[in-house]
Amino acid sequence: MDQAMDINAFEGRIVKMEVDYSATCDEKIPLCKEMAKDENKFNEALEILLQLEKQTRIGADMVSSARVLIAIVQICFEARNWNYLNEYVTILVKRRSQSKQAVAKMIQECCTYVDQTPDKETKLKLIDTLRTVTEGKIYVEVERARLTKMLADIREADGDVTGAATIMEELQVETYGTMDKREKVELILEQMRLCLAKQDFVRTQIIAKKINIKFFNDAEQQDLKLKYYDLMIRLDKDSSFIKTSRHYLAVVDSDMIAQETERRQKMMIYAVLYCILSPYDNEQVDMMHNLSKNKLLEELPVYKELLRLFMCKELINFDALVTVYGAELNTFDIFNQETSHGKKCWTELKNRLIEHNVRIISNYYTRINLKRMAELLDLSERECEEYLSRMVNAGTLKVKTDRPAGIIHFSQKKSASEVLNDWAFGLNELMNLVNKTCHLINKEECINNVMPVPVPASSSS
Repeated sequence: MDQAMDINAFEGRIVKMEVDYSATCDEKIPLCKEMAKDENKFNEALEILLQLEKQTRIGADMVSSARVLIAIVQICFEARNWNYLNEYVTILVKRRSQSKQAVAKMIQECCTYVDQTPDKETKLKLIDTLRTVTEGKIYVEVERARLTKMLADIREADGDVTGAATIMEELQVETYGTMDKREKVELILEQMRLCLAKQDFVRTQIIAKKINIKFFNDAEQQDLKLKYYDLMIRLDKDSSFIKTSRHYLAVVDSDMIAQETERRQKMMIYAVLYCILSPYDNEQVDMMHNLSKNKLLEELPVYKELLRLFMCKELINFDALVTVYGAELNTFDIFNQETSHGKKCWTELKNRLIEHNVRIISNYYTRINLKRMAELLDLSERECEEYLSRMVNAGTLKVKTDRPAGIIHFSQKKSASEVLNDWAFGLNELMNLVNKTCHLINKEECINNVMPVPVPASSSS
């Protein structure tokens, strides 16, 4: 680069260097560092550097200016004078026409001092100073994000999870153009984790959408992929079983656990169980078919058969299911009866089984006696009506009940296009009947017009 010109990388414009102070810096900076080792000459060394800083700043020598700023904070750090360090950082950043490049270099240098502070109070004060001077400055946004993460870790270690989450929520790292993608995702995952820790599920869901899952296709990001899906499972396991099933299946497909056979099998089992627990709809049916075709399921015959039961058009007895699979299912946390989630999942398993049986009955009957249906479902008549009402409200079935007679009428739910097709077919059939009737009438009229009129016989004379 031409010595008379320099480029401000943060502003994208060329700044003319009026004076080159590199030689002066080479001379004075080592001298001042040596002077600062003597307590009596400490302030004098800083004064010399402050004068040199002013000259380099006015002369637009950004490289030399950065060297001087770094030298000042290094002298304060080496003297372990943390008050001076905080003070000079604040002063130097605010100086008129200060080079952004020089400020960025100084902040980067100061960030290395945070972990070398003697105590927690000093560390917090230095972090606070650095976060204050970097606020609103795009050219040091990465450093500010890292400092914020440090502060959040301290708050969390003190037991203030809510405070740590609030601090991390300030960061809009998805807008940072100078930050590496991996570091962005790490910070977003940290935001998700803290929001989950304080049970702010809505905000967690919003933050999760900032991550494009295509990022995890990179083989080098598989550790972050596992961390992401672990957080998503914690987020969705109580609110959406089908999403939870998809998350577990994504973990199964991760390259990082490809060699961990036992772990992959466990993740596959959870994918199957949460899919079975999901309310019936097109998405759940599609997920069941996808899971049934997964080669890993061949290694799990028990769960392959369990999935088949819910896919076939046969009634399932709950007591028989518990007898065959109960002991196996209770070995997993998902059905742990000592937790609210485990109790909920066990209840939902019974609900899905009964709803499956109701759908099977609706496929084989157009109408059935309520008492007979209750016998088939192994329920009371009142419970049977409750399940029917629930499924009708969900749009799964179309049912009409004649309560005085105790008769259930099933009718297939039709889409708008099917209704329109039936109407068009019926109208076409009606017009065919009209045409046929008109044809027959015309035929009779023609026959009657052609036939001769009988002549009465004449009487003999």
